[in-house]
Formats: sequence, structure tokens, C-alpha cells
Amino acid sequence: MFPKTEITRSFNAHRELVFKAFTESEHLQNWWGPKGWAFDISKFELRQEGVFHYSQTSPNGNVMWVKFVYHEVNAPEKLVYTSCFSDEMGNIVRAPFNENWPLETLNTFTFTEHEGKAILTMIGTPVSPTEEEMKTY
Repeated sequence: MFPKTEITRSFNAHRELVFKAFTESEHLQNWWGPKGWAFDISKFELRQEGVFHYSQTSPNGNVMWVKFVYHEVNAPEKLVYTSCFSDEMGNIVRAPFNENWPLETLNTFTFTEHEGKAILTMIGTPVSPTEEEMKTY
């Protein structure tokens, strides 16, 4: 059995707005990534098999690249993508902070609404993890 990370959060907003916050580059620019890091989008294609490729630069100048490949985009209900650390060209690389971090993670975001609040459930599972990666995740 693969390990799984599941997080559920509620937002005082309609799910359409929360979905847009996760899927529109102008919104992502305002909040994505670690606080204090610069965020730069290299490619953004919100569609099945589309790519979201971006860099994050720490306050001390370290650059980290990340790539998503979208598998399902069903506004405003569901977003499924594979994420990985990458180089500037989009090639998969090991996480800069842990050599045993899984190379790829499958992420499923489900957006529902209850009493006027958006409920976001995020599930992440490693894709084809090695035994060492299973110990880390």
C-alpha cells in the first residue's frame, strides 16, 4: 500500500473562486510558494496534458524549479495533476532538500461547497515510489 497525504481546508468563499485561485496564473502570482520567495511562471497550460512549469527563488538567491502535468481539469469540481521537481528545461530532478523524496506525486484536488464555504480536499500519493522513497514520504 502506498502512503497518502490528505488535507482538507475550508474557505470563506465560493468554490468557483477557490478553484480559480489554484488554476489562474494571475491569482497564483499572489500566493503560491513559500512566503518571501519570488515566483516566476515559465509555462502555464491549464488543460489535460498541459504543463505548469515555474521557478521559486529564495531570499538568498537559491532557485528551485517545479513542473505539473495536468491529467484532469474539471472546473470548479476537480483538478488532478502530477508534480515533480525539475530543472529549467522541465526535466525531472530529485528534490533539492531530500534525495529520497519521491520523483513524482499524483495530486487530486476536490472542490465542494457547504453552507456557502468552499471545501478543498487535497490528496497526494507518490507515483511508483522506490522502497527508500516510501520511508521518506
